[in-house]
Amino acid sequence: MDFTFQQYEESAQAIRARLGGFAPKVAMILGSGLGYLGDQVEGAVTVPYGEIPYFKSSTAPGHKGRLVFGTLEGQRVAVMQGRMHHYEGYSYEEVSYAVRVLRLLGCDTLIVTNAAGCVHTGWQAGDLMLITDHIKLFSQSPLRGENLPEFGVRFPDASKLYTPRLQELARQTAQEQGLTLREGVYFYCYGPQYETPAEVRAARILGGDAVGMSTAPEVVVAGHCGMEVLGITLLSNMAAGILDQPLSEREVLDAAEAAKEKFSGLIRACLRKM
Repeated sequence: MDFTFQQYEESAQAIRARLGGFAPKVAMILGSGLGYLGDQVEGAVTVPYGEIPYFKSSTAPGHKGRLVFGTLEGQRVAVMQGRMHHYEGYSYEEVSYAVRVLRLLGCDTLIVTNAAGCVHTGWQAGDLMLITDHIKLFSQSPLRGENLPEFGVRFPDASKLYTPRLQELARQTAQEQGLTLREGVYFYCYGPQYETPAEVRAARILGGDAVGMSTAPEVVVAGHCGMEVLGITLLSNMAAGILDQPLSEREVLDAAEAAKEKFSGLIRACLRKM
């Protein structure tokens, strides 16, 4: 489905009517099991996705499916507690729809998080990874169809989707906290089935360090409309074939719970410096 600029504006206006003049600056998309950071927002105004025109529901485990507006570490934030995925039956335009709406509301920075399988055999489950780039080879672009010049150009550059300045900020922050922050490439796959061992080996050969089912579509759209992006992955499990055991969504949610303090500490400290 191709959305018009007027539809994005209608969604933004419906949210503005709930915010009483509040304008967010930093958008945050919280992945599987990581939505608790949205519960820490001060002066929170919550807007369920179902109450926003053209928004879709978030059905993945650990995703509350609502926007939370308020302040966190002194920053005016708009927090997505849960995201939409292509595997839920949504088009890539629908998956990334919220990013453009948040841009219209005033957000010029996007912090995107996810829980993903660890492809790098020298790392371990529970590590955090700074996303330096992503690989999204074989799926449609969320920018397909008619270009909306109100957001960006027809053929946008994608060489620095993950903003170097924010990457350096995250590195320095992690060092100050004594936190090991891996750095690597996020390899996007559609899902909902986990990747096969052969697909994980292929991702490793192609340069992937983590593999997951989200993030890349939203980041492409954020880059198109001029937003700076910081991406952090929780390596929630070793990817298929590395360990001799099946993968499960319970493992992902348990890993998010175990990493709660170091993950939220890093994100909150980065927010303070933005």
